Amino acid sequence: MLFALTAVSAAVALLLTGAIAGLFYGYSVSVMPAFDGIAVEQAVSAMRSVNEKILNGRFFASFLGTPLASAVTGGLLLALGETPAAVLFFAAAATYVLGAFLPTAVVNVPMNRALAEATVPADPDEAARLWVEFSGRWTRWNTIRAVFCLVSLLLVGLAVFVWARS
Repeated sequence: MLFALTAVSAAVALLLTGAIAGLFYGYSVSVMPAFDGIAVEQAVSAMRSVNEKILNGRFFASFLGTPLASAVTGGLLLALGETPAAVLFFAAAATYVLGAFLPTAVVNVPMNRALAEATVPADPDEAARLWVEFSGRWTRWNTIRAVFCLVSLLLVGLAVFVWARS
């Protein structure tokens, strides 16, 4: 029974980590470049809409569930005596928290809130500067989140491999 529960937990960790890594990666390589290619007013409006619509259960399941599923799987693996795989799951959870969760809370969300409250200047040059400053910094930090999520995903995959080989 414990083995089956651990296998399900590992699968959930793998799926959630892959989902959130894909979300962040997709933003850096397609969504933000697309927003950069449209009028500032449209880009700001689109980003504001995204920031409102993303606050839903599906997003929170992957955003909050990713480190939780990895940590739970690590604990279950310790109970099974599978220490090397457990350590890798714990490393995946820590990598995600430090490289994705914290930057979201400290950088991206405050930037999203500031954009929501900002008035787009009437002057086209000032408006362009507002968007370029937002988009450049936001995308850099989002790419950092994507990279850390991908590293976390690799650690989860490695943990499953190590567990399967034991």
